[in-house]
Amino acid sequence: MNRRKFLQATGLGLVALSSPISFSACGSPTRKTAPSGKLTLSFEPYELKLRHSFNLAKYSRTTTPDVQVRLEYDGIVGYGEASMPPYLGESVESVTKFLSQLDLAQFTDPFRIEDIHEYMDKVAPDNRAAKASVDIALHDLLGKIMGQPWYKIWGLNPEKAPDTSFTIGIDTAEVVRQKVDEAAPYNVLKVKMGLDNDKELVEIIRSKTDRPICVDANQGWNDKEKALEMCYWLAERNCLFVEQPMPKEMIEETAWVRERSPLPIIADEFLQRLPDVKRASEAYDGINIKLMKSTGMHEAYKMAVLAKSMGMKVMLGCMTETSCAVTAAAQLAPMVDWADLDGNLLIANDIFDGIKIVNGKVTIPDRPGIGVVPLNS
Repeated sequence: MNRRKFLQATGLGLVALSSPISFSACGSPTRKTAPSGKLTLSFEPYELKLRHSFNLAKYSRTTTPDVQVRLEYDGIVGYGEASMPPYLGESVESVTKFLSQLDLAQFTDPFRIEDIHEYMDKVAPDNRAAKASVDIALHDLLGKIMGQPWYKIWGLNPEKAPDTSFTIGIDTAEVVRQKVDEAAPYNVLKVKMGLDNDKELVEIIRSKTDRPICVDANQGWNDKEKALEMCYWLAERNCLFVEQPMPKEMIEETAWVRERSPLPIIADEFLQRLPDVKRASEAYDGINIKLMKSTGMHEAYKMAVLAKSMGMKVMLGCMTETSCAVTAAAQLAPMVDWADLDGNLLIANDIFDGIKIVNGKVTIPDRPGIGVVPLNS
């Protein structure tokens, strides 16, 4: 199935997929026309191609598997997305299998968001990115039915959206300098760490710019003394916070660092869904919410509200994603302290128009739903 035809079918007599959805041996979906007044789901695998090799403390990649989703109700279409970096434990196969099991046609009222999430959790545990793809499409659909973007539905002021950081991955000195030059429009740089050359990487960046940085160690520091020493060293170099400095299992050690660190310590890999927020408060100063881990916008909003009520800092992040999922996340941006919404900027084959970064600031489209429009539509 041609991906552009898949995206362009909005309002043009879509032949949608009734749930459950079956696949032929070659992977093509079996189509069935769904009756009016019921939710109908369709989806298609799509590989994201990265502009640069994405190098982290524990692995490297040049692509990210992805599944694009459409949810239709009475001729109105909502777009969603599942992005599956390796550490999430999901794949195109697991996502399409989960989506094939869903019978969303049973829901004649698309506003039953709680019921739909409860149903998805009963179908199978985990599968967070797969559930997020449905949730994002559902929010896009409902926002279009109401004729409003979600930041307005939530009563948020888009002017309060923060700057986004731009990611500088682990790489050679030459490539790091190139990435810093490419990041000139952004006011905050995010530095991936967790290897033996962490200080060298920061010094290279500091030779090019004095802009604030935030650091993501991706669980790369295994010694609490080293982690604390790095926090003090980074604090002297205009660093805003340190994200996931130690392995998520090292809760007591992370709490020890948090008590002594001059910089806020933010949970990332440690945190998945709403029940994890309270646990995170015992060892971290704040949380990084990502739609692909939270099962989408519905639970992400609850997580942000809970964390703020507990006095925690809130960061809004993303995976490498198209503008579909990144713009969905951006609807929450006015609620948070920091944003890392550059996932769509890191890929070379985006297929949506959505979030813009203006003078380094997250700018949310004033369009109904999540605010995206398929390119070349």
